[in-house]
Amino acid sequence: MRLVMIGLALLVSLGGQAQEPVPDTILPSLPIFLPALFPEIWGSDTLSETTDQEPVRDSIPGSDTLDAALSDSVLWAYFYRIAELEQDPLCIIGTGDIMLGTNYPSESYLPPGSDCSPLLRPVHHVLQSGDLLFGNLEGVFCAEGGTPKNCKDPTLCYVFRMPDHFLSCVLEAGYDVLSVANNHVNDFGAVGRAYTAALLDSSGVAYAGFITHPWTLFEKGGVSYGFAAFAPNRGTMDLKDYGAAAEITSMLDSLADVVIISFHGGGEGRDHQHVVRGDEEYLGYNRGSVYRFAHAVVDAGADVVFGHGPHVTRAVELYEERLICYSLGNFATYRRFNLKGPNGIAPIVKVMTDREGRFLSGEVVPVYQPGQGGPRVDPAGRAVTLLKELTEEDFPEQDLVVDSDGILWIR
Repeated sequence: MRLVMIGLALLVSLGGQAQEPVPDTILPSLPIFLPALFPEIWGSDTLSETTDQEPVRDSIPGSDTLDAALSDSVLWAYFYRIAELEQDPLCIIGTGDIMLGTNYPSESYLPPGSDCSPLLRPVHHVLQSGDLLFGNLEGVFCAEGGTPKNCKDPTLCYVFRMPDHFLSCVLEAGYDVLSVANNHVNDFGAVGRAYTAALLDSSGVAYAGFITHPWTLFEKGGVSYGFAAFAPNRGTMDLKDYGAAAEITSMLDSLADVVIISFHGGGEGRDHQHVVRGDEEYLGYNRGSVYRFAHAVVDAGADVVFGHGPHVTRAVELYEERLICYSLGNFATYRRFNLKGPNGIAPIVKVMTDREGRFLSGEVVPVYQPGQGGPRVDPAGRAVTLLKELTEEDFPEQDLVVDSDGILWIR
């Protein structure tokens, strides 16, 4: 849309009326001179396409200067072409942490009747309104075997194990791809990770993040997607190995139309809502630099970057025409989570991109988790207000705007 507005602004500024359809005689000429007039769209390597290597604009019959080409019809054709490039956008939806209840250490931590479906049903209409749905699976499925991790301080350490049938609630909500790269995928060791991978494989849902399953390729709606996930935790793809993350991203970019990268990192809680442009330590452990990671993967070809881990909302950034969400917070959790204050609100982010992953616009749907947990659309819009404030504070230099209605646009 930004490019459409540029074309419209050019028409207005030059006094063009452009009320008639583009003449048929103009359209065949577009490949000849529009690359010369607007190389930022068509690429500078197209500026000399004539056989004698003279500038293309000089080859237009009867035109010796650039001004001769700037007619109303030409500009309207340019405007038309940009609108064509941005039609039929993709809507990629991202959500934060998903943990629908744990039967360890007690089944009292499960929702009533061990039924998880009421937790996500109130937001199904939002989750199913796009082309692709992503979320972070915060925990394992492990009906048999596995050794629960030893928690020295139960106030700071939690062990999550969702019943196998809870995966059906995730699938019914419409999830297409899941991250398994986080600290809680180790809650039942290697056995828990292997069992979770086997269950996800049998379900057909795409996932990535284990060392044994670092990335995935899949297709939906005629679009090919590449996905990889990273975290600074044992058994997962290492977030702090920025070079390796970039290599995987570059490989996916060579194979897929759109590349989505996920990371789980950063400090946790209300004291860690801001994006740090350096390493973050939490509970004595270096969780890496999520800022450095996100920029590295975008430079390597990532189109959308979804972050999570802090259990609170963090800012969004537009970098190289790609959207980075630094933390999507606690999305759908049941008990065993602190849902007070900023921990209990989160954004569902709808990212509109073109078919090559370039950001066009976005929308934030604010949710909150009342009681023991489970998301509901928040009529107070608290996650929007918070995301707007954090984005303006952490990235004041960027052109991305989060407005008070939750719309993301480029100024």
